[in-house]
Amino acid sequence: MINLDYSEHAVVSVTTVNNDLFILSVERNGLVFIPGDCVAIYTDTDKSRPYSIASGAQQHELQFVIRMMDGGEVSPWLMNRKPGETIRITPPFGWFRPGQDIGKAPFVFLATGTGIAPFLAYMETFEKPPKACLYGVRQEADAIGFSNLRNFCPTTLAVSREKTEHHHGRLTDLLSTLPQHDEMHYYCCGLESMVNDVSDQLQANGVKLARIHREVFFHG
Repeated sequence: MINLDYSEHAVVSVTTVNNDLFILSVERNGLVFIPGDCVAIYTDTDKSRPYSIASGAQQHELQFVIRMMDGGEVSPWLMNRKPGETIRITPPFGWFRPGQDIGKAPFVFLATGTGIAPFLAYMETFEKPPKACLYGVRQEADAIGFSNLRNFCPTTLAVSREKTEHHHGRLTDLLSTLPQHDEMHYYCCGLESMVNDVSDQLQANGVKLARIHREVFFHG
């Protein structure tokens, strides 16, 4: 059960990445979390949505990768925050633990859109890289952290809505390119349709469900 207590955090910056995609940075204010954790962020009218933390466990600021949704109850409000304003954030919660709790087993990351957030948090916290990362975005400019990810581990970008030097299409087109290992773990984060498609294809290829770790993102 989520703890409905909260702490107040001053906004450091709101950085527009591309069109409706932005990064919210706030003061950490002593909050302790594990990469993969989410928090609920509240508006001034007590509306809230869960957002995965995208910053490293030792970094001074908390960062969130957010897509602003027209008609949304929280994301438009967050996009319009100014430095120095405060927002309310609950204690961290969640069970998604990319690259953790699996001993020495190999693992890969698969993310679409803002689902890259927990993997960015992992990259900024741990030294052991995944064997590969597949990252699906609508436009190349949406690929937050791509350069750093590519330096951290073999990372392939799939761009669905424009032709670039990267794969033109969906992340699921690239599943056959992942390194093969009987003990491989698969961490999937993004919209439900992608997570379900990846899970179905992996299981059809003989991957046990226990090695498929899922985190579904919703917008609002």
